[in-house]
Amino acid sequence: MDYELIKERIETVVSSIQQIGGGVQEVVIEEPVSQEQILQTEEQLGVKLPKSFKKVLQEFSGNFSLRWFLPDNREQPNEFREIFCGTPHWSLELLPQFDEARKAWIDNVFPNPENEYDVVWHNKLAFCEVGNGDYLAFDMNDDMDAPIVYLSHDDGKGHGYKIANNFIELIENWSRLGFVGCEDWQWLPFTTSSISGINPDGEAARRFRTWLGLKI
Repeated sequence: MDYELIKERIETVVSSIQQIGGGVQEVVIEEPVSQEQILQTEEQLGVKLPKSFKKVLQEFSGNFSLRWFLPDNREQPNEFREIFCGTPHWSLELLPQFDEARKAWIDNVFPNPENEYDVVWHNKLAFCEVGNGDYLAFDMNDDMDAPIVYLSHDDGKGHGYKIANNFIELIENWSRLGFVGCEDWQWLPFTTSSISGINPDGEAARRFRTWLGLKI
């Protein structure tokens, strides 16, 4: 993974949003974490972190956050009318907190692993809090390099969708879409099925970059 290229894409996104009058509230790229910090978190969680996630944590950043918002008066094409922001984030420190929240949803709302909807919440590791009760999570059924899936708490269309095959693929593809918002309705226009993942090379992605002025 070319981390300098990812940083350049982040700078391009920030510049493009500011040029159209949008707001950039936060750009955080903290230092990478140590192997010891990862081991401590794995012990606390009781699971091994996916290998591509650990690679990014150790080589790029252990705490990343970007928050941008489109201007209120920005006229949007109908296909992108649900897109209004980008809020990607991950943090090794907050990982246990996010996953405790996922477990609370299981205990209180989605306890039945035999239920088609409930089971999507099981055997996952939440790493990104959407902010509305939903999460981006690793599917820990693959204990080597877990796919990224969406957990919806209220029948969201993207519930159970595979967003990427692993964490590095997620960052590569998501960054080329300007890190559009975490809510499923913001990234669904860039998928073709529940297993396609977000596609940064499709026609919708090209139209989105052109509309937003993103040269990525």
